[in-house]
Amino acid sequence: MAAVAEVSGEAVAAKTLDTKPTSESEINVQVQELVAMFKKLNPLAKEFFPSSYPNHQNSFYFLNNGQLSPNNFADTNKPSGNDFYPNNRRRRNNYNQGRRRLNGRAFKAQREDSIRRTVYVSDIDQHVTEERLAALFSSCGQVNDCRICGDPHSVLRFAFVEFADDHGARAALELGGTMLGYYPVRVLPSKTAILPVNPTFLPRSEDEREMCARTVYCTNIDKKVSQAEVKNFFETACGGEVTRLRLLGDHVHSTRIAFVEFALVPYKGI
Repeated sequence: MAAVAEVSGEAVAAKTLDTKPTSESEINVQVQELVAMFKKLNPLAKEFFPSSYPNHQNSFYFLNNGQLSPNNFADTNKPSGNDFYPNNRRRRNNYNQGRRRLNGRAFKAQREDSIRRTVYVSDIDQHVTEERLAALFSSCGQVNDCRICGDPHSVLRFAFVEFADDHGARAALELGGTMLGYYPVRVLPSKTAILPVNPTFLPRSEDEREMCARTVYCTNIDKKVSQAEVKNFFETACGGEVTRLRLLGDHVHSTRIAFVEFALVPYKGI
């Protein structure tokens, strides 16, 4: 049918183009012939749709008395390709948002559980190590982690001790006032959890652990001090050879930092 309409349409169009209208009535006749030709065309024929158009059989429009109108005869229960993709995006977005909410709730619950299993310890003697502090609290339960913070040369150091369960944390509160070194420690419920260490930053072999034991971290270095001066200072003050030194800084901070690696582990402290 489309082919017949196409052939007759070409004939009418050729006739219309070859004959020049001489009056208004002839123009009206030619226009009516063109309208009649277009009415015979099928807009759902495959030649009206590019090959990339999905599911053109269910087009939204068809020609009705010379006018384009919604295709009421199409299968409305079956979604077209254009309808399907936005719904897919909506479903994926809702799924991702729901998964993020679940992950957020799970992370919050995990963090609250870690806080319940952690105690805050203050007034720690400068000679107390993390191993010694963990040994003190191991009588209350299994210690998962122990972090001492603060200036190592000050009595105002503090620590966080995390237990395997909250029973150990409650039992640890009874150790408040215990003499550890020269000072009694204070033990309180923690208001924060211990931040887990990124395993990629930890030494992965004996050589790396030995290198870390030979390295010190130094801060508050004046920007006018050169790398050679920093190296000479540590070799003179510590009585050991410095094999590697990294001096780091930026344009924001007024001082710099340094990592100083010694040749031997038993270097003298400053």
